[in-house]
Amino acid sequence: MERAPRAELAANTYDFETTPLVKPTGFREYDARWWFGAPGSDKAPEINLLGVQALGRGLGALAHDLGVKPQIVVGHDYRAYSLSIKQALTLGLIQAGMEVHDIGLALSPVAYFAQFALDVPCVAMVTASHNENGWTGVKMGVDPPLTFGPDEMSRLKEIVLSGEGQSRTGGGYRRIEGVRERYLADVSGKTKLTRPLKVIVACGNGTAGAFAPEALRRMGAEVIELHCDLDWSFPHYNANPEDAAMLHDMAAAVKKHGADLALGFDGDGDRCGVVDDEGEEIFADKVGLMLARDLSAQHKDARFVVDVKSTGLFGVDPVLHANGASVDYWKTGHSYIKRRTTELQALAGFEKSGHFFFREPIGLGYDDGIVAAGAVLAMLDRNADKTLSALRKALPVSFTSLTMSPHCDDEKKYGVVDQVVAQYQQLASDGGRIAGRAIRGVNTVNGARVTLEDGSWVLVRASSNKPELVVVVESMKDEDDMKALFRDEVKPRLARFSEVGAYNQEI
Repeated sequence: MERAPRAELAANTYDFETTPLVKPTGFREYDARWWFGAPGSDKAPEINLLGVQALGRGLGALAHDLGVKPQIVVGHDYRAYSLSIKQALTLGLIQAGMEVHDIGLALSPVAYFAQFALDVPCVAMVTASHNENGWTGVKMGVDPPLTFGPDEMSRLKEIVLSGEGQSRTGGGYRRIEGVRERYLADVSGKTKLTRPLKVIVACGNGTAGAFAPEALRRMGAEVIELHCDLDWSFPHYNANPEDAAMLHDMAAAVKKHGADLALGFDGDGDRCGVVDDEGEEIFADKVGLMLARDLSAQHKDARFVVDVKSTGLFGVDPVLHANGASVDYWKTGHSYIKRRTTELQALAGFEKSGHFFFREPIGLGYDDGIVAAGAVLAMLDRNADKTLSALRKALPVSFTSLTMSPHCDDEKKYGVVDQVVAQYQQLASDGGRIAGRAIRGVNTVNGARVTLEDGSWVLVRASSNKPELVVVVESMKDEDDMKALFRDEVKPRLARFSEVGAYNQEI
């Protein structure tokens, strides 16, 4: 048995260079995320390179236990330390008897694509997605297009922390060239514009800058690049198309250049954000509703999956109803929606955070921001007489907040959410009201989504990959009511918990 990792080690010590460090909280619900360290930060590291190597051994052991072919695709995002993280992970995988297919610098969807293109069942993508510099992580799977869920992550955590990951013979390494070109040809080949569209492509200096502009040009778009040069210092903002800073920048660029729309991509390219021709920042769930309307007209009785953070309009939209479409609300999280979309054989799944999951004939079932961008462009191409803002204005009206995330330690966040769920269930049981309205239901599939009698709702859940809670509110009345639902209901309720700290952004 290998040496079991430690949960805490002081950096810049002998032990740190000779002993694996793996903090248990880094094993999240469906992927892994740790603080690795950043220059000038006094925050203690949660994993070291020896710990990453132990993670690789554990992942290899789990793959063997699951009986899959011992071959794995690995890739890494563009951060100063990601290549070294991947190399440590690779060493551990080889120790565990895995044949590693290294595709180099990649997006998460490029790594998923490589599973299909190379006929390799397993994947380990080194990425911290949109997290700040200093964070690292791994997205993993052994059954394309799916990625790990809680069961696999729990077993992986057990293997790694106990030191169960045994060394095996048979491991090896192959550097695979040309995957970027194969991917670009595949995604661009599915969308060919018949009319010119001027598109702002925003990448926040993240990895998508090496993929998205070229892919959209091949689709036929006139591309204007916005922070597409790779720069691991992220000088403008983190590449997160759900954050206001990036969305506002995209909106300003649309107005400056008179573009038809802006498309923004997160750090590992599996999410896409959209701003229309009027500079209106459209949340991804509303984009999903537009796409569902468009696609359900072409695919009879189409089925869609959406996460609990998404607009309630999916359930009442007259166009979807007329087209015979059905919608299933499910747990937030790329692995959950991906799995649910596959299980239900849905045409597509949508998450408010910007994950879009398209199955055949549009995609291969996994979340891919560039495939989503192609679907938006194809929708505009089919609706040649309409602008994106016109399609937006054709939707029923609702007022949805930004996703707001107050800090809450990983060790405490689920306990807080459990208490909030119990409070809302009790309030509903007692006939209580929120903002003068009766409670129609409390959906507890993922935290508490509390729906009021007019269709307005509030959501509190635990973030799956950061030490935070997640808060979203939607009003069917007006913007002031939406703000009041947060200001007068959710914010003071959470403020009663000492474990809940400052918000990353507020409405």
